Amino acid sequence: MNSTISTPQDFVTASKFNSFEHVNSGSAGAFCKLELDANDPDTTELVNVSWNQDYSCFAAVTNHGFRIYNCEPFRETWRRDLKGGYGTVEMLFRCNIFALVGGATDSPYSNNKVVIWDDQQGRSIGEFSFRSEVRAVKLRKDRLVVVLEHKVFVYNFLGLKLLHQIETVSNPRGLCCLSHSMNTSVLVCPGRRRGEVRIEHFGLSLTKIIQAHESHLGCFSLTLDGLLLATASTKGTLIRIFNTMDGTCLQELTLMLYWCPTVLYLSLLRKRGEDTRPSWQPVRRGTDKANVCGIAFSPNAQWLAVSSDKGTIHIFSLRVRIGGEDASVDSVSSQDTALAHGRSSSSLEPLIGADAGANPSLSLSFMKGMLPKYFQSEWSFARFHLPDNTRFIVAFGSHNTVNIVGLDGSFYRCSFDPLNGGEMCQVEYVRFLKA
Repeated sequence: MNSTISTPQDFVTASKFNSFEHVNSGSAGAFCKLELDANDPDTTELVNVSWNQDYSCFAAVTNHGFRIYNCEPFRETWRRDLKGGYGTVEMLFRCNIFALVGGATDSPYSNNKVVIWDDQQGRSIGEFSFRSEVRAVKLRKDRLVVVLEHKVFVYNFLGLKLLHQIETVSNPRGLCCLSHSMNTSVLVCPGRRRGEVRIEHFGLSLTKIIQAHESHLGCFSLTLDGLLLATASTKGTLIRIFNTMDGTCLQELTLMLYWCPTVLYLSLLRKRGEDTRPSWQPVRRGTDKANVCGIAFSPNAQWLAVSSDKGTIHIFSLRVRIGGEDASVDSVSSQDTALAHGRSSSSLEPLIGADAGANPSLSLSFMKGMLPKYFQSEWSFARFHLPDNTRFIVAFGSHNTVNIVGLDGSFYRCSFDPLNGGEMCQVEYVRFLKA
């Protein structure tokens, strides 16, 4: 055991959580044990951004504290400016509970300590100390997960009792995700080998190991009920969709935006082992290595959004849907609605509806087995272009819209045509914080 835990006796239960929007965000007393910082806005810099569990708002971590922003409508709803910043701030839906991890050199906490902070009480209600750096923290109403580079700790939220320890391959990105429907309890983390995914269905006492990619994992995401998993490797050219119950690969997608005969010809030569070193470098957006920064399912599992450092947001049409429901072209109005009604992808039926668009792909079945996999996969249905070399995270909004948050301090809302796809339209742009 390489952690120590300090927990007050009056640890808060899930039934006592309150919305942070109902807390007086201007009160300095909430962080009375952490020194407040009346900082100059010009010196505030963005360190990290992350969604809450239903993607309705996000936390922006700065070198002076953190802020919470609502997505629809976009507005800053809450902030804490402190003397010393943090590396990670994890929200628990929209309530007053946060998980804080130190990161900055002047942070009041080190990067090997997790603090569970109750902002209504204005104090820590639990602390964890580890022997190595904390790479990520994940929360749901009944679980708290701490991710180290080689191990994942799973705790019961009530009382912070350790339930599981999982060993993983080296995981410097802190990859881990949880389901957020109370009907399922699913955790996904890297396995013990390169490219391997471990899926834990805690409610069913079921463990599934999937060899998702040949190279190291770069990013992955679950549906709200945890029954569909999307994965990307560090190469960032292929996205795979898996059924988490049996490990079946249901669909394979590529981030390649277009192709040309030269790229196809060179790929065939490589397959035959011939020299392909040209005197010029062809443009192959999507076949070059990309860092996938974010993957998100729509609430009804009809669409998948992917962001990368190549400066493009991709929307893919999925061939699975919620069993027994009409695959409407209009997205569910909000992630909260999906959770409140217990919507689930537990019955993974084909998406048959003719009123929804399909992903484009090459008609080269006669060359199957001769081409790299990205030529045999489906391409994105809709796209939106952003600045290169900036990390963006992405999530679905209401009415066929996508919300995008960048580490350059930008927020975009874009809409896509669910019938014809193509280029997305920018609906809103906000410069919410200095990069």
